[in-house]
Amino acid sequence: MKALTWQGKRSVSVEMVPDPVIEKGTDAIVRITSSAICGSDLHLYEVLGPYMKAGDILGHEPMGVVEEVGSEVRNLKPGDRVVIPFNISCGHCWMCKQGLQSQCETTQVHAHNSGASLFGFSELYGSVPGGQAEYLRVPHADYGPIKVGHELPDERYLYLSDILPTAWQGVKYADVPAGGTLAVFGLGPVGQFASRVGRHLGQRVIAVEPVPERRRMAERHGVETIDFTKDIGDQLRDMTDGRGPDAVVDAVGMEAHNSPVGAFAQNAVGLLPDALAKKAMETAGVDRMTVLHAAIDSVRRGGTVSLSGVYGGTASPMPLLTMFDKQIQLRMGQCNVRRWTDELLPLVEDPADPLGVMDLKTHEVDLDGAAAAYEIFQKKEDGCIKVVLKP
Repeated sequence: MKALTWQGKRSVSVEMVPDPVIEKGTDAIVRITSSAICGSDLHLYEVLGPYMKAGDILGHEPMGVVEEVGSEVRNLKPGDRVVIPFNISCGHCWMCKQGLQSQCETTQVHAHNSGASLFGFSELYGSVPGGQAEYLRVPHADYGPIKVGHELPDERYLYLSDILPTAWQGVKYADVPAGGTLAVFGLGPVGQFASRVGRHLGQRVIAVEPVPERRRMAERHGVETIDFTKDIGDQLRDMTDGRGPDAVVDAVGMEAHNSPVGAFAQNAVGLLPDALAKKAMETAGVDRMTVLHAAIDSVRRGGTVSLSGVYGGTASPMPLLTMFDKQIQLRMGQCNVRRWTDELLPLVEDPADPLGVMDLKTHEVDLDGAAAAYEIFQKKEDGCIKVVLKP
C-alpha cells in the first residue's frame, strides 16, 4: 500500500509499504477514505525528529471503511464506516472508566513514561503506524472506533478523530462561567473549533491570531478577533472591564511565533545527534512560551488557562509567582476522545451544522500531494488552515 512516511526534519514522502494485517483478536483493518493533517503532525515534521525513525508512517486523524476484523471484535463488521480516535484506548481499564482514555493503562508507553499510545506519533507514544495511508491496523477496535452512517460526507465526521473533541475538551476544561468571556489564542484548526464551541455554549469569544485569513474564518462564526501584539494582555483587559477574560484556551503550543529563546533552543536541539537531542528535550526547556505566558498574563485573577496546544519541554520556564498571585487554575492534557463522542456526534450530524464542521477544510489533496501540503500548512501559505488527504 501507499503511505506517507517521515524521512527527516521537514522531509516526508509517499512510499510503498507492506499492507497491515490482523495481529491480535481485537484488531481491525480499515481502508482509509480521508485522513487530515494535524498541527501536531507539524511538531513531528519540525521539532520532535529525535523520536522518529525514517519510514515511520504518519497521521492520526483518519476515517474509513472496515475491511476485516479480529476474532474478538463484536461491535464492527466489514463494510462499517468508522472514525478512528487518535489515542488508542481499551475502554475497560481504570483510567478509561474515569473518562481518561488518553491515559489508558493498557496502552501506556512505559518506556517513555507516556500516556496512551497514539497513531503515527513517534516512539514517545508507541511508534504505532499512522493513518495517512491507504490502510490502517486499528488495535482495540472492540472499543475505539466510532461507528457512523454512510449518508453524510466524510468531513461531517472526520474531525471527531482529534481536533473537534480536543477543542471541546479545551473549552470544557476552561470552565467559563455563564455569560463569561473566553479568549482563544491561535486560530489553527483546534482554535477555530474551540472558538465555535465557546460560541455554541453561549460564551463571548475573543480570538487572538496574527494571520488575517484565519481571523476572517473565525469571524464568520460570530467570533471577535484581534491580532497578536506585544501588548495583547492590555488589549484583552481593555475589552473585558479591565479584568481580562474569564478563561483562555491556548491552541498554539510549543511552536509559537515571537519566541526567540524557544526557537533557538529547538534549532540547537535539532543539530544534535538523536541520543543527545532526546536527552536535551527530556531535561531542558525547549518550548516556545510566548503564547502560554501571554495567556497567563491576560486571564483574569481567579481564571483558568486551558492548554490544548502540545508542549514537549521538561524544564520550560513558568511564571509561578504570577500564577500563584493571580490564583490561576491550569488544565491541560491529550484529549480523551471517546469521553466526548456522545456529546459531539449529534452536533456533527445536525443539518444546521452548529459547529461549522463543513467550514474548516481549505485544501484537499490525494496522498501523492501530501508532502507539498505539509510544507504549505507549516508555512501558512495559500490560506491553508486544514488539509484533508484522500488516499
